[in-house]
This record gives sequence, structure tokens and C-alpha cells, in this order.
Amino acid sequence: MINKKTKENIIIILFLAPALLIFIIFILYPVFNTIYLSFYSWKGIYGSTLNFVGFDNYIMVLKSDHFYKALLNSLYFLIGGFVILMPLSFLLALLITSKLKYTKLMKTSFFMPIMLSITAVALMWVYILNPTFGAVNTILRTLGLNHLAKEWLSTPILNVWAIVLVNEWTYAGYNMLIFASGLISIPKSIYESAEIDSCIGIKKLIYISIPLCKESFKIFSILCITGCLKVFDLVWAMTKGGPNRTSETPATLLYNEAFTFKSFGTSAAIGVILLILGIILSLLLTKTIFKKEY
Repeated sequence: MINKKTKENIIIILFLAPALLIFIIFILYPVFNTIYLSFYSWKGIYGSTLNFVGFDNYIMVLKSDHFYKALLNSLYFLIGGFVILMPLSFLLALLITSKLKYTKLMKTSFFMPIMLSITAVALMWVYILNPTFGAVNTILRTLGLNHLAKEWLSTPILNVWAIVLVNEWTYAGYNMLIFASGLISIPKSIYESAEIDSCIGIKKLIYISIPLCKESFKIFSILCITGCLKVFDLVWAMTKGGPNRTSETPATLLYNEAFTFKSFGTSAAIGVILLILGIILSLLLTKTIFKKEY
């Protein structure tokens, strides 16, 4: 006879089984398979033999100048994320949670870019930044600022920062919701008590809103770090990592190694290195800046 506790455990397992199965098939298995493949040389041909090479793929990646240039471009995305995207998203969150009029319209407008296809967003900005007929250069020439008109997606460094700014524009609305949820969760009684103690305006923001949104900043930071390390779609749709690999990121480098140069072992090694970097940076952030205070 099955007791009540056992029945409850069986029901729990049955409910969790589909999600657990999906997690194992689509997350755990690919991760372990990638780690396994990183120690082999394979051209991606089904049925062909895998040649064990040990740590040669990792050594090749860590000696590659292209890998460090790609990491540097990821660093630009990271800087843009914390210097531009974080304050912008928090400001938008303050606007939509305020008592201003038209907050519903603002929510829709700010969130609209992330609702669009990344490819559509990328193509739109490719046309806007076109050096010949693009809106940016056309406006600059109309204002008599011809010297500021550039080939935005063809000039090294400049092309990376152009994509970084497009990335911030795209994801500002998404991160706005993360900060908005933190702001909404703050009890009104805290603000009312602060007002009694003459804590109003900017003081209320500095001493109440920002500290009590610590968890929202933590979530943003982890998503920002992992997102910047694996950014691919926007870069690929706008420049494909070019020209001459100047806007390449680790994710586009990984893709090219696998599907352009048919070096799946090297590609897998890049993926494992990115996974380790993401885990280390996220843990450092959690254990230092966002360390829990008891």
C-alpha cells in the first residue's frame, strides 16, 4: 500500500518530468556533448571519425589573435551595457512607474523594439546607417556637418560601437521591465516614511529606490555579462563580423570556425571557454558587488 507521502512525491515527479526531460535533452546534453567534442578534431561530416587531440583546440584558441579581438569587442558591448543600457533602462522604468500621464503609451513605445525580429531591427539600422543614403548621414549633411558623416559599419571600432548602440536601443525596453518590477515591489509606506523625514526628490531615488532595487540590478548584470559574451544575431545581421573581422564577437568566431572553416572541435572549445568565462564573471559579481548582507 502506497502511503500519502509517496503518492505526493510521485505526483511531483510526474509534473516535473516533462520539464526535466526538456532540460536534459536541450541544455545538459548539448553542454556535455560540446565539452566532449572540444577534445577532438572533427570536420562535421556525419559518420566521419573523431580524432582525439587533447587540449590542442583550447591552446589554438588561446593563442589566436582573432579570439582576443573578439573578446575585446565583447568588452565594448559590456561597457555599453553598464554605462548606457543600465541607466537608460532604469530611467525608463522610473518613467513608466511614475504618476505621469500616458505611461501606458510609454510602456508600449519603449518595449516595441524587443517585440520586433532582431533581423528586422538589424536591417532597419543597416539602412539608417548607410553611408550614401542613410538617415544619419543625410541629417548630418543637411545640418552642414559633412565631416561627421562616416561609414558607420565599415570603419573599425566605429562599427562595433554602432552595433553596441543599436543593441542598447533594442534591449532598453526589456531591461526596463526588470527594473520596473523592482520599483513596483517597494512598499509605498517606505516612501511615505521617507517624505516625513524630508527625504524627497533625488534623495528618495538615491537612498531608497536604487538600494531596494539591488536584486533587479543583480539580474540585469548577470544577463548583461552572459548576453555580451554570446551576442551573435545583431552582429551577424548587420556586419557578419566584418569588414576584415573587425566587428567579430566570440559567438560569430565560434560560428565561422564551425560552419565556414569546418573546425567543429575548435568551435566547441570556444563555446566551453565562453561558458566558463560567463560562470566565473557571474559568480564574481554575485560574491562581490551583490554580496548579501545579513
